Amino acid sequence: MSGPHPVVAAARRAVWQALSDADVPTGRRLLLAVSGGSDSMALAQAVLFVAARNGFPVVSLTVDHGLRSDSRAEAEQVAEWLVQYGVEQGLVRTVDVSGPGGPEAAARTARYTALADAARSLAGTDGAPAVVLLGHTADDQAETVLLGLARGAGARSIWGMPVVGALPGAEDVIALRPLLELQREDLRDGLRSADIDWVDDPTNDLDSNWRAADGTVLRRSAIRHRVLPELSRALGPGVVGALGRTARQLRDDGTALDVWAQRESTGMGGQLAITYLRTLPVAIRTRVLRLAALAAGARAGELSTWHLAHLDDLVMGAGGGRGIDLPGGVRAVQRDGRICFDGVGLEGVDPVDRPSAGRVKGR
Repeated sequence: MSGPHPVVAAARRAVWQALSDADVPTGRRLLLAVSGGSDSMALAQAVLFVAARNGFPVVSLTVDHGLRSDSRAEAEQVAEWLVQYGVEQGLVRTVDVSGPGGPEAAARTARYTALADAARSLAGTDGAPAVVLLGHTADDQAETVLLGLARGAGARSIWGMPVVGALPGAEDVIALRPLLELQREDLRDGLRSADIDWVDDPTNDLDSNWRAADGTVLRRSAIRHRVLPELSRALGPGVVGALGRTARQLRDDGTALDVWAQRESTGMGGQLAITYLRTLPVAIRTRVLRLAALAAGARAGELSTWHLAHLDDLVMGAGGGRGIDLPGGVRAVQRDGRICFDGVGLEGVDPVDRPSAGRVKGR
């Protein structure tokens, strides 16, 4: 008797490895995020196999974004499929995607909020939320890296997504992405080998009526249908995997730098002496400044590379009590040979020396 399709076996191994890496105890409930697309159906196929053999109860959640008249019925159909395949319960939640930040960001925020709420509602007797499993693939990782490159927001923006991490916007909820090294077309071959259906969401197409805030094609759809195919034609079929490997290497290096910066920050005990900060490599110094700004109340999601560059200019530039305002009502200033953070905005400190939002002089 032949075994499973090779990609099906690989997906099962990846699920088990992710559960092991996250130290998920047997008996912890797993929450599958399943849209009904091929990626999430391949995830469900692998997770249900592993869970049944290792004592993990599984619930699924299908989020209906309400973007099409038939989207609710489609979501309920997906939930029924999953119950047939073996989940304890197939949940469906309809969300509002009219929030700020453009349609893609609003939909993503609404989706993660629904997942976080469901994970908490499925907490075990120890109070720990269910572990969320997401069906992001190597293709999604490549798209994420390219989006980060286009934004020019620094190395952290092209780390890509982690296999094990917190669910975005919900630090108390573990999220696993076990399929990040497997490609979409291969996973579809695995689904076909097991006669498992999936649905194709037309909102992801280039001609979808769902557009970016400026009326153009959604950024991720443009990368998926235009940029990555063109890169593959120009550079060869290994582009997707290469982008994923690059992201993983950058994440490993960046994590090591974060650990070093945390040790420096702890050793300084909150006293950010300018003379000592100047002895640190810029990659460590800016991380120390970022940690201090966050501890003072700066908003992480809005603290940009622009802010960090100008914080660093406070350290490396001339003295004179200069300062910079940060998101969250926090102000960083030079004071008595140190970098200090005040939650006082513009009041009570010397006028800010604000370079333009470009290259910092002397850098």
